[in-house]
Amino acid sequence: MKVLITGAAGFIGSHLCERLLDDGRQVVGVDNFDDFYDPQIKRRNIEGCLKNKNFQLIEADIRDGSAMDDAVGDSVDIIVHLAARAGVRPSIAQPLLYADVNINGTTVLLEAAKEQRIGKFIFGSSSSVYGNNKKVPFSEDDNVDFPISPYAATKKACELICHTYHHLYGISVTCLRFFTVYGPRQRPDLAIHKFAGLIEQEKPIPVYGDGTMSRDFTYIDDIINGTIAAMQKCAGFNIYNLGESRPITVNDLVTEIEKALGKKAIKEHVPLQPGDVERTYADITKAVSELGYNPKTKIEDGLAKFVTWLRDEC
Repeated sequence: MKVLITGAAGFIGSHLCERLLDDGRQVVGVDNFDDFYDPQIKRRNIEGCLKNKNFQLIEADIRDGSAMDDAVGDSVDIIVHLAARAGVRPSIAQPLLYADVNINGTTVLLEAAKEQRIGKFIFGSSSSVYGNNKKVPFSEDDNVDFPISPYAATKKACELICHTYHHLYGISVTCLRFFTVYGPRQRPDLAIHKFAGLIEQEKPIPVYGDGTMSRDFTYIDDIINGTIAAMQKCAGFNIYNLGESRPITVNDLVTEIEKALGKKAIKEHVPLQPGDVERTYADITKAVSELGYNPKTKIEDGLAKFVTWLRDEC
């Protein structure tokens, strides 16, 4: 199986590339090394992949139709589309950019899949599509017509476009709604990485509101296992939640990070931010039943691994 992975140098993408290469797969990685965060971090993410003869890196923007046609070629078996303009809060400041990259970029890739007759397409969606859903845990059957950030809206829009291409052209599409993924190489702007780095430096951490917001933190290895299972079973059109189904509050998260670091946090409470949801909580019944998804990593174990990586990096 030859796999095209967009966002290959990112957090999730680089882990997926490594796992597939370890399994003997051929991987074509696409990344434009966007400066949303330091591109050198992304280049370090894939240093190991570049040494593997089964890995090819293409530096290109997913909105470039000609480049994506060339990347897909006639030998790719499946596309795993993870590239996106990420971040809830920044999307409020730059909604046009988010719509352009996420929606147009996804459509360009689906067009390439159609033209090159690629039969399988995995789309990296987000738990943010659920908005402030009052029903928990969040199920794939829940109404997701009320996103509360441009980022979330683009992910919902992309799921709809994916379904359209499945309906019109018979492409098998699986949309994976990732729930707050963490672990080594996590983006530096995300809570666990940001909090741990600041606590390590004995600097204040920003806690939004009273710290009772909760998130379903999901360790990277569990996400990669679920993604590979989805690739193997991609048929028809499906949406799956990939989470741990064990949400914790921000306050409890900080306590666990303190334990992992052996240091106390200096908390600085700040106002809640527009676009932030109150909670995320994945119902993973469908993924467990149909994909054999089986998340195993408890938050304390995942944080210990993350801290080891963070200190090695520093």
